[in-house]
Amino acid sequence: MTIRRFSPFVLAACGAVALTASAHPASPSAQQQQSEVRITISSGQEGLPPKLAVPPFMALTKDAETVEAARTVGEVLWADLEFEKEFYMVPRDTYKTIPQPASLDQVSLDRWRELGADGLLVGSVSRSETGVRVQFRLINVSSGASAMAREYSGAARTIAPAEVRLYAHTIADEVHQEQRGLRGIARTKIAFTSDRDGERIRGPVADRGISNLYIADYDGARQLRVTISRSLDISPVWAPDGRTIAFSSWRSGYQDIYLLFPYGGAPLQNPTKGTPGSQSYLPAWSPDGTRLAFTSSRDGNAEIYVMNRDGSGVRRVTDHPSIDTTPTWSPTGTQIAFVSDRTGTPQIYIVNVDGTGLQRITRESYCDRPTWSPAPLNEIAYSARSGGGNIIKIFDFATRSTRPLTDAIGNNESPAFSPNGRHVAFVSSRAGREQIFTIHRDGTGLRQITRTGNNRFPHWSHYPAGPSK
Repeated sequence: MTIRRFSPFVLAACGAVALTASAHPASPSAQQQQSEVRITISSGQEGLPPKLAVPPFMALTKDAETVEAARTVGEVLWADLEFEKEFYMVPRDTYKTIPQPASLDQVSLDRWRELGADGLLVGSVSRSETGVRVQFRLINVSSGASAMAREYSGAARTIAPAEVRLYAHTIADEVHQEQRGLRGIARTKIAFTSDRDGERIRGPVADRGISNLYIADYDGARQLRVTISRSLDISPVWAPDGRTIAFSSWRSGYQDIYLLFPYGGAPLQNPTKGTPGSQSYLPAWSPDGTRLAFTSSRDGNAEIYVMNRDGSGVRRVTDHPSIDTTPTWSPTGTQIAFVSDRTGTPQIYIVNVDGTGLQRITRESYCDRPTWSPAPLNEIAYSARSGGGNIIKIFDFATRSTRPLTDAIGNNESPAFSPNGRHVAFVSSRAGREQIFTIHRDGTGLRQITRTGNNRFPHWSHYPAGPSK
């Protein structure tokens, strides 16, 4: 995908014609003023988000494929923008009385003012012999000035569903970044484990199910199987490069750690090279992606270790006869949180990477699966016993306090923060079978994103989320 950007200054002077890159190339003076002039959509009322309308995108070529692509882009974009709650999204059913414009520079703003919209995002999809073109324009409704405009072009002559969604996700992330100063997560992925394929493997006592790894868009769309093995592949974690997944697997007959490259570029790697007596599992990437923390039985007990991503430089972090497991790194890369039953029941501890400075931070009846938030937050989400099941809680280092994130419906486990720290993915049995859900950090916006089979161990990708796929 090729992206062309146009400054609000040029758009205000030249109108939507500037969306064509060759029509009004920006002069050096205009480029200089681009950094000085920025039009931001606001509500005009302190503390309230601006009201944004996103009507259906226009299909400038009337073939069925383009019409469907225009519909999809508009729907996905509206949902992406609504997810972050940075805008009050004007409901789509109120748009029916407003005629769709013929082009991006023929927009009647009076009707949108009547709906109370502060901003209007209009767009189009067209196709030619050279490929696909998607354009959008963000307009300040009160003044009519253009705040943003982009053109996205692809060389393919057909419009693949994956590409259509990528256009919408890209627009949403760029609008959030430029208008709200927020790094959005529309292009991120969630990795998880699923047994949905129904395969089973025979064992000496009984048959057991097979679980493989899947990845999906943050909203659950485009779920794709990325490992195929007659084994259990579990606990996937994205590397900061957004292109590598570390996970645990029994594919060698015992637990060991593997590196998967779902977008290609390298074959499956096995950095720990274990044995039945030296098993390794539950990997966690350091913030810079150069090291992995993991649990291993190589010295007899289950302890926390750290190694370089190629398997070299293995160093033991914890040393206790009890079980130490499920490591997660601090945003600074200087500490590791983990679970240990050294006081009787599993609790969460933090320790410096060199093994010093051990601290216990929870005093629950049972804790599991801590995950440290990204910077600048300094929180740990974890699963805690509540009644007959578990709920997700968050520990805040600033106040040394804990608050519940989920209710006690079903069993809730394995939390994972989004890369901007505003959302948490987790697994819950509240819908019957174990499924992946997402929830906002304030406890609102619960959404179910998987529905087939049992799905576990979600992990949210970092930036970027791999190539444009």
